[in-house]
Amino acid sequence: QVQLVESGGGSVQTGGSLRLSCAVSGFTDDYYCMGWFRRAPGKEREGVARIIYPGGFTFYADSAKGRFTISQDNAKNTLYLQMNTLKPDDTAMYYCAVDPRGHECFTRVDFSYWGQGTQVTVSS
Repeated sequence: QVQLVESGGGSVQTGGSLRLSCAVSGFTDDYYCMGWFRRAPGKEREGVARIIYPGGFTFYADSAKGRFTISQDNAKNTLYLQMNTLKPDDTAMYYCAVDPRGHECFTRVDFSYWGQGTQVTVSS
């Protein structure tokens, strides 16, 4: 009954910002890996950013470094992705994911639970 629900997507112009949210329910592990992924039409799914709890270590894809910030509000069981200086190449469906296996957080692709996705569209 683990559920992840993304929100905050939308349409913005190049250079704009969005903050994506992922509300997590039914997940109470003491340690876990969470991440944001995206999939653009005609492209493979791409890991964008990841965070380890409780260590708080983060990892960013090269395309996101310096522009995106992943964070957690543990009290609200919410994962965030702050996206700044958006580019048309950022256009994609964005998904949050969580896995109780905290190890290999920065490299694994087989996350156990996924949200339904939220669309981000960046126009030129």
